[in-house]
Amino acid sequence: MVLTAAPALPPPPIRGLGASLSGRNWCWRGGNMDLGGQNVETGGLEDDLVTQLLLARGVARGDLERHRAPTLRGFLPDPSEFRDMDVAARRLADAVARRESVTVYGDYDVDGATSAALLIRLLRMLGHDAGHYIPDRLLEGYGPSGAALVKIAQGGASLIVTVDCGAMAHEALAMAADAGVDVIVVDHHKCAAELPIAAALVNPNRLDEGEVGAAHGHLAAVGVAFLLAIAVLRELRGRGWFAAKVEPDLMSLLDLVALGTVADMAALRGLNRAMVAQGLKVMARRRNIGMAALIDVSRLTRAPLCSDLGFALGPRVNAGGRVGEASLGVRLLTTLDPDEARDIAAQLSRLNEERRAIEAEVQAAAEAGIAGQHNRAVLVLAGRGWHPGVIGIVAGRIKEKTGKPVLVIALGVDGDDAHGKGSGRSIPGVDLGAAIIAAHGAGLLIAGGGHAMAAGLTVADGGVAALADWLDAHLGRDVMAAQGGQSLALDLAVAPRGLNIDLIETLESAGPYGMGWPGPRVAVGPVRLVKADVVGSDHVRLIVRGGDGASFKAVAFRAAQTELGQALLHGVRDRPIWLAGRAKIDDWSSRRAAELHIDDAAWAS
Repeated sequence: MVLTAAPALPPPPIRGLGASLSGRNWCWRGGNMDLGGQNVETGGLEDDLVTQLLLARGVARGDLERHRAPTLRGFLPDPSEFRDMDVAARRLADAVARRESVTVYGDYDVDGATSAALLIRLLRMLGHDAGHYIPDRLLEGYGPSGAALVKIAQGGASLIVTVDCGAMAHEALAMAADAGVDVIVVDHHKCAAELPIAAALVNPNRLDEGEVGAAHGHLAAVGVAFLLAIAVLRELRGRGWFAAKVEPDLMSLLDLVALGTVADMAALRGLNRAMVAQGLKVMARRRNIGMAALIDVSRLTRAPLCSDLGFALGPRVNAGGRVGEASLGVRLLTTLDPDEARDIAAQLSRLNEERRAIEAEVQAAAEAGIAGQHNRAVLVLAGRGWHPGVIGIVAGRIKEKTGKPVLVIALGVDGDDAHGKGSGRSIPGVDLGAAIIAAHGAGLLIAGGGHAMAAGLTVADGGVAALADWLDAHLGRDVMAAQGGQSLALDLAVAPRGLNIDLIETLESAGPYGMGWPGPRVAVGPVRLVKADVVGSDHVRLIVRGGDGASFKAVAFRAAQTELGQALLHGVRDRPIWLAGRAKIDDWSSRRAAELHIDDAAWAS
């Protein structure tokens, strides 16, 4: 294997590179960034390192400054450009002015919890209380149920706002309309051509959305909710509401937007990246009592980083909806009582540990079914009695291992009449959400929806095989095209001594990184193995040393049983190699040190 150049700019390959241990073709994401031991700011390149990173992520030269330090001012669209936004803002403003009873109906995941918390906190800032309703994942399933909406209306609510759900809830919203309660839908999931009955439906993924709104289809629901908050304040301002009142500071809600956006794996480009960048600053101030308790229970002793939202804070909020009480996340993020916040955060942390154990059991059972599906474009794995609360995580884990879209379906225990609950995760270039909506339209599902990278469904117990065949035929070509271009995109290459804290801090200044704004991948080498062992949950840990005398730690997470992991553990002791991955700062000990999180390795020829 040789390092190939990006088609637009053919740089020379990394010097002395041999075959990749994972069989992937290494290529430059942008131009040639072989820094060797040069200064990280210039590296002898025409542009500074941060500029190179921005250009490699598709930023035009004329737009560099806006992306170098993303702000809301630089990326915020006019909320009125979104269909039904002004209608929704007027209806919410009316509810505030008339002191109506309002209930926020949220999904049970982090995006739903943060969206609900944002609107509840907004209304509280306006001197108005709102209730919340979070459905039980096991008993009620995803999305608003008609029975729940009618019950809320009978309890006195005249306005219900659904967040992170509702775009496909035609039957439930029709029941709400018959019960005489107004419903505003704030969602981001794929929509069908026919929309459900609602007082307003705000969703950038409406098929009839305008150009500006559709360009923001990558927003998480909490991002859409934040735009609605802006529109509500503008509506109230126009009515003179703040003539004798202090206008709320919406920037203080951006910590919720950051958490929901990152945890929902929304693409961190444009407005999302700006909201997350500013939200991390808000989070560091620890003014949300519940968020501060969540940070403490996650054992973070520094200000949270973007990666912490996805790997430490988000999973704990999710744990309530997966294996515990679904409303815990909303209660934590809206409480004003420090003692209650500490108690809920501790409970969520315990539930997260329980979730890990359940997840491990389901994953082992699901992986046992892969062997018979090697020829499938989409893996559909089903098992009776699997916990529905962890199937999405398991689908994601298996997707990472196999490089294929994966659906994991938890079948009921009542035989052929039971319904299976499924959750899927996809790969770039394969729109799983659209496929699930099409399968529902074809009569293969009881319910289903989602977005490009994730989807959920309900299927008849006896319908799994037909669904698997349909998905294989429907998505086979897309999966083949997506896999055909499999490569490892590198941003720069450095000598072992070049992997240092100064380099990492420079790289991080072009963040925050996540879906759609990939973190820089660094090739470091050549190095020789000093030590290799397995730590934690199948993580491969290496100590390596370069010819320049520099040594560092490298970790391949969840890789011990993979071909790459086995090669690192047993096959590279006497040969020099290149390592490629994310450069990180290890700050868990008293001395900060640079380390590499490994994605791949290649022989040094």
